[in-house]
Amino acid sequence: MLASLDGEREKLPVVQQAGEMEVGNLSRHAGYTQLAHEGSGEIVVDVDVLRSRLAQALDGDPSESPGAGGEYGQRMLFSDPSLERQTSVRQMLTEEVQHVASETWLITRLSLTLLRFLGIGTRWIGKFIRLFLYAMFLLPGFVQIGYYYFFSKDIQRSLVYGDHPRNRFDLYLPTAGQKSGQAQIGPEVGQNGRPAVIFITGGAWVIGYKAWGTLLARQLVERNIIVTCIDYRNFPQGCVSDMVADVSRGIGHVFQNIESWGGDPNKIYLVGQSAGAHLGACALLMQAKKQTLEERAELTWKASQLKAYFALSGGYNLMSLMEHFNRRGLYKKMFLRIMEGEESLPLYSPECIARSPSFRDAVPLLPPITLFHGTADYSIPHEASVEFAEALQSVGATVNTVLYPDKTHTDLFLQVCE
Repeated sequence: MLASLDGEREKLPVVQQAGEMEVGNLSRHAGYTQLAHEGSGEIVVDVDVLRSRLAQALDGDPSESPGAGGEYGQRMLFSDPSLERQTSVRQMLTEEVQHVASETWLITRLSLTLLRFLGIGTRWIGKFIRLFLYAMFLLPGFVQIGYYYFFSKDIQRSLVYGDHPRNRFDLYLPTAGQKSGQAQIGPEVGQNGRPAVIFITGGAWVIGYKAWGTLLARQLVERNIIVTCIDYRNFPQGCVSDMVADVSRGIGHVFQNIESWGGDPNKIYLVGQSAGAHLGACALLMQAKKQTLEERAELTWKASQLKAYFALSGGYNLMSLMEHFNRRGLYKKMFLRIMEGEESLPLYSPECIARSPSFRDAVPLLPPITLFHGTADYSIPHEASVEFAEALQSVGATVNTVLYPDKTHTDLFLQVCE
């Protein structure tokens, strides 16, 4: 529609479209009547005044716009949803590029720091080469899992649970990927929602990453179970106290939000593998101990709220494992740096915590614990789980040990994922 006025006015095309122009608002609010008014089905626009109002809005001074007030002084007179979407997409892409650039720089810097600790050692280099070759043989499977991880609608990646670096988690929701008419596998959905699993990945406290849990999460989400894979600071970005704090914070975040994801807060299971099993056990036992103290009012979650804890191929006595790790390429100097010194080893050894007299009052707060281990595990000997189970049993905790004959560190995890 074309509109005109006598004097210093010009013809403008004006498109009246619901949701895109707020002409009604302009004509109804005092001070904007000089911008637009209706007459004979036409909208008359004073171009000079309109330019003046737009300039004032762009200058960010809402007080100069008569009748605008706090709400309208911050708004554009006319809004185009397509332009807003384009701006939003550009902003998201810019933020993503900035995030990738900062993460790349961070990883490079931390890798150089890590190399200074490792030095030119034949053992760790040999282990790294073996790991690389192993990954190459499994590449076809990794490609399939990678495609699922990056393109599946089941997954919400890199959600934030804390303020520190790596305080992110992946959320796997069964509802997104289920097809209509598909037979349900797994537990029935109760009135309070689905059961949920919190998974803590391994990685020798150095190379852990939340995506390592994708294979397990995929199996569980197909069985109608919600899964959260928690990321945490690895060395040298953080030491053991930082890792335990991150894991505990992530667990608390899940408890606080599980109902909004359709989960049952009374059916949350904690699962840890390798270094993740150690960190999960530390977080669990420490949280149970905090429940017996005055600081329990400040807790975001309680050990007694967990339905059960499943630990795969974990190490629970750092003092007895230190020499073993040194022979395997995780050198003593670096290991002690990760664990914040030799004096901290018993403080972050779940076996030692369980045997401590000060832990007795916390034992009834522990959920049932099941320890899984392969007897052919050379990364962490299966005796680690056996001895931890004995320590828990000696104080009256409910614990079960499941040993898999001739299964290695990786075999066990792959078998569980099946």
